Amino acid sequence: MSGFGAHIKATPKALVVQKHSNLEEIPLSRVRHLLVMGGHTLHTSAVTRLLGAGSCISFFEADGEPVGLLKPYGFHYDEIVREAQRRAYPHSIALALAKGSAHARIFSLVDLQENLGRPLFYESELEILEKSYAELEYLIRLEEIRRVHRLISDMYYEILSRTVPPDLGFRRRTSRPHTDIVNTILSFGYGVLFGNTCVAAIGAHLDPDYGFLSRGKGGLVHDLSDPFKPAMVDIPLLSLVRGGISPEWYECTETRCILSEEMAHTLMERLSETLRQEIIDSHVLFLRDSLLKKTDFVVRLPEPVSLVGSDDGKLGK
Repeated sequence: MSGFGAHIKATPKALVVQKHSNLEEIPLSRVRHLLVMGGHTLHTSAVTRLLGAGSCISFFEADGEPVGLLKPYGFHYDEIVREAQRRAYPHSIALALAKGSAHARIFSLVDLQENLGRPLFYESELEILEKSYAELEYLIRLEEIRRVHRLISDMYYEILSRTVPPDLGFRRRTSRPHTDIVNTILSFGYGVLFGNTCVAAIGAHLDPDYGFLSRGKGGLVHDLSDPFKPAMVDIPLLSLVRGGISPEWYECTETRCILSEEMAHTLMERLSETLRQEIIDSHVLFLRDSLLKKTDFVVRLPEPVSLVGSDDGKLGK
C-alpha cells in the first residue's frame, strides 16, 4: 500500500482497504506480508488479524526508506538456519554478492547502451569497470571487497545518469532525503524490492539484519536485493523517466522530493511486472541451502525482463 490517505482494516476473513471512493477486500489467506508505504490509517483489526494469520507487516517512508517490521508473536528464526548463517565464512558469500551485483550493473549498462543506440561510456570507463570486476576475485579482506563494490556502484549510477534528462538533477546516487526526482523514484523502487526480499528472507528463517557484504539494519536484505536492482528496478523505472514526467506528479524542494499518489501508482504498476518474486525466493533459498549444506553460494541473475531498454513508458503525460 503506497501513497497517502488509505484506511486499512480487517474482517475475520479479509483485509479491507478503502482509498478515496475505492473499496477493496483481499482474503487474508492471500496476504503473506503487508507493505505500508507513506501515510495511511491502519486499524488495529488489520494488525491483529494479519499477525494472527502468521503474516508480517513492514513500514516504509513515502520515499521507500524501510522503517520497521512487525512479526507474529512467538515467531522465532529456525535456530539451525540462524546458527549456520552466523557460522558461515563471510568472505566467500560477500565476494559472490559483490560479483553478482557488479556483473548485473555492467551488463545492464552495456545492454542499455545497445538499446539506446548511443554511447554511454566515456573513454576507458568500461575498461575500468571490467578490471574492477576481475579484481574482486583476488581480494582477501572484506573491506577491500566493499571498496571495489562501492567503486563499481558509484560509477554505475554516474553513467546511468546520462540516460535521463539533465534538467532532472540526477548526477549520482545520493543519501536521503533526496532532492531530485530520479533518486526519489529509485528509492521508491528499492523500498518495494527490499520488502519483497525481506518476505523471502523471513520465510527462509534467515536473520534479515545479519549481512555479509552490508552491515547494520536490514543488512542481509540489502545484500540479497542488490544484484536485482538493475533489471528489476533501475532499467524499467528509468525507461518511464525517459518517457517524460509531468511536474504535477512530484514536488521537489531544497530539502526533499515527494511523489504524488498518481506517480506512486504508476511506479507500482511497472514494478508489479518487473519484481519477479519467484526469482527472489529462489535466490534466498539457494543461500539458505548453501549455508546449511556448506556449499558454494553464487548469484544466479535472471534473464532481462522484456521492459529492459524500453522507453515507451510515460509518467504523467
